[in-house]
Amino acid sequence: QVQLVESGGGLVQAGGSLRLSCAASGRTFGSYDVGWFRQAPGKEREFVAVINCTGYTTVYADSVKGRFTISRDNAKNTAYLQMNSLKLEDTAVYYCVADSARQRLVAGRSESWGQGTQVTVSS
Repeated sequence: QVQLVESGGGLVQAGGSLRLSCAASGRTFGSYDVGWFRQAPGKEREFVAVINCTGYTTVYADSVKGRFTISRDNAKNTAYLQMNSLKLEDTAVYYCVADSARQRLVAGRSESWGQGTQVTVSS
């Protein structure tokens, strides 16, 4: 398994930007797809984005498409989520996840999760 630690969350006004980071340690980071999920209070955890192990393929949830960008730097064992044009409904705890099987990752059934970082968007 790979160990993941998120950072970069915080309080931002609507329309603003944040960049989340996901630092990985353990087994070879470059062999895993990496994704981001989020969970708002009282709601189920939902898929946000995924990037494949080489960084050439990305998939986004419709709710964030065009506003969020997922990327990775395998040399630094780090993945990122650039969030622009933030909306109130983006408020949630954001989790990083890594898996060698993308279907399992997107389904939220992976074993390797970070502890989460809080993102709060204010009006």
